[in-house]
Amino acid sequence: MISVLERKAEIGLRRSLGATRGQIRLQFLVESLPLATLGGIGGVLLGIAVTAGYSAYQEWPAVVPVWASGGAVGATLLIGGMAGLYPAIRAARLTPTEALALSSG
Repeated sequence: MISVLERKAEIGLRRSLGATRGQIRLQFLVESLPLATLGGIGGVLLGIAVTAGYSAYQEWPAVVPVWASGGAVGATLLIGGMAGLYPAIRAARLTPTEALALSSG
C-alpha cells in the first residue's frame, strides 16, 4: 500500500503515456514477488541456523526436511503475491489525472 501511495506521480505519468491497467498491476506484482521470495529464503536460512545451533547445543543431529523448506518459501510466495495483489489493483484503478493531482497536493 505504501508503495502505491508514494508512487502516485509515477503511476499517473505511466498511465498518461499509455500504460494499461494490466501493465500497472503486473508492475506491482512483479515488484512484490521477488521481495517475498527473498524474505522467505532469509527466513528459511535463519530457521535452519537456529535449528542447527540448538541441535548442536543439545548434541542432537540436525534434521531439516527439504520439503518443509520448499513449502515455507512457496507459502511466502503465495502470501506475498496475495499481499501485493490489493495494492496492484488499487494502483491500476487510478486514472492518470487522479494520480497526478493526488501526488502534487
